[in-house]
Amino acid sequence: MDSPETKLSRFVWETRYRDPDARPPETSVEDTWRRVATAVSAVEREPSLWSERFLEILRGFRFLPGGRILAGAGTTRQVTLFNCFVMGRIEDSMDGIFEALKEGALTMQQGGGVGYDFSTLRPRGSRARATGMVASGPVSFMHVWDAMCATVLSTGARRGAMMATLRCDHPDIEEFIDAKRAPDVLRHFNLSVLVTDAFMQAVKDGLEWPLVFPERELQDGESPDASVQRIWSGSPAVVRCRIHKRIAARELWQRLCNSAYDSAEPGVLFVDRINAANNLAYCEQLSATNPCGEEPLPAYGACNLGSINLTAFVSDPFTPQARLDPQAIAATARCAVRFLDDVIEISRFPLFRQREQEHRSRRIGLGITGLADAIAMLTLRYDSEAARQAAARVMETIRDAAYEVSVELAHEKGAFPDFRCEAYLDRPFIRALPAQIQLAIGRSGIRNSHLMAIAPAGTISLLAHNVSSGIEPSFGIEAVRRVVSPDGTYQHFQTTSYAYGLWRSGHGSTADLPSCFVNASGISAHDHLLMQAALQAHVDGSISKTIALPRDFPRSDAGEIFRSAFDLGLKGCTLYREGARTAVIEGRFPVSAVSQPERAVHCCEVERETD
Repeated sequence: MDSPETKLSRFVWETRYRDPDARPPETSVEDTWRRVATAVSAVEREPSLWSERFLEILRGFRFLPGGRILAGAGTTRQVTLFNCFVMGRIEDSMDGIFEALKEGALTMQQGGGVGYDFSTLRPRGSRARATGMVASGPVSFMHVWDAMCATVLSTGARRGAMMATLRCDHPDIEEFIDAKRAPDVLRHFNLSVLVTDAFMQAVKDGLEWPLVFPERELQDGESPDASVQRIWSGSPAVVRCRIHKRIAARELWQRLCNSAYDSAEPGVLFVDRINAANNLAYCEQLSATNPCGEEPLPAYGACNLGSINLTAFVSDPFTPQARLDPQAIAATARCAVRFLDDVIEISRFPLFRQREQEHRSRRIGLGITGLADAIAMLTLRYDSEAARQAAARVMETIRDAAYEVSVELAHEKGAFPDFRCEAYLDRPFIRALPAQIQLAIGRSGIRNSHLMAIAPAGTISLLAHNVSSGIEPSFGIEAVRRVVSPDGTYQHFQTTSYAYGLWRSGHGSTADLPSCFVNASGISAHDHLLMQAALQAHVDGSISKTIALPRDFPRSDAGEIFRSAFDLGLKGCTLYREGARTAVIEGRFPVSAVSQPERAVHCCEVERETD
């Protein structure tokens, strides 16, 4: 008899990834793997050779391509193979706003999630010089986007979530912070504040904080002291910004922390750090991410994702000899990089500008999933220093293998078009690579500007027999999983975590549970952050991770989590306190894997399937 995990895995495959139009029909996930491997390898000089190699890493769920790849590669459907996109600059005009809205609708129609930076829209109450009309502000237009997303969703098209960002010095930032306190508002958006280094310093020093917006000219009678210089979203150069008002930085900070505590929104993105660490900072500016936050992207940038399932590489689990196989992990990473690079060639793009941008940089996002289960299989606690060291070694192994093969691909197929050798080699992430990789980049260039990102990997982790998702800890060794069906109804599955099921199969149902099984509720917020920080050092993109807090977590400590995230060098942080916005999670975020509200709200492993 099939186990609950096998039934769940088959249900996910049948409803998410099986091609219903395939001839002959797909009767197992093996058929899906073969379809995908054949389609992706078609651009290779030796397609039959690479089809078998790609099939080998797919088998056993060792490598899990992003959901759009599994669902769309080799099918006749007019869909993109990219999970998410960051859209173009929203021009501050009615034509510009609705052109950006149209582009988002077209992208979601093909299955892509979208991220937008709304900082380019003038604040509420501003008067347009040309028409004399009073602006309603960025948050008001976000409601238009939200309605559009609901309409696209109602068509039954495969669809994605949305991310909205706003600068911490935009005059409407207070309205933005509070925008999702009501449970039925902006249900299709995740929100993140673009937090600058200057703001963090102003909070630390207890200073006033100016809220500003670009203005070309002073208004009549206005003092020159009423303006400041800023590098604003969508502008590569410093621009003059008029000060609309000043508030206490700590007051704004507390407002942000209180909203995150109460409603799990917004998250924070440390935008100056994101840009300082960007491998392509010499030719692009980043101010938005995909909906889950693991990929800061330029205008029209795209997420091309895949995850290595670490549970498939643990030998002798739950014994003193338990170990990960770094050679096998590196070999899988090398093949996976080639796979994802080929996806760029075969994928459709909703917009020409998206295709153009992706082909200029050839970004990919290779990450991991099953981390918590793999750590338990190694008999380590998720919140231990030994676990963090093991995770960091794995990520370093994947990073080095990925960069090495990308250099080889550049020698074989050419470097990405935006590659500028001297400028690229001077980027901080590249300078931290082993010397031999840097030398190889200098000789041959590199095929992909970025290679690493850690996504939530929620639904594909269910497909892999319910391994823990992304780098998140286990949220319960036993759970009732609620998964949405194509008709909008829910199916419920009684499941156990992958590692727990494996341990029980070898030790029986009465043996005492070892200490390596620890749930998210038993892990301190600081230990969540430490795991994320241990991996971020080896990831050139970012990491989707939510800090899960117990219901009785002190409100006054929420700000310390964001501050610690900044001090630890993270690129972003999201909080979710147990019980916050339960109605929203069950509605706007019907997490495909989880029925309980404890699940990370800001990660998009939802029925929209952006993993």
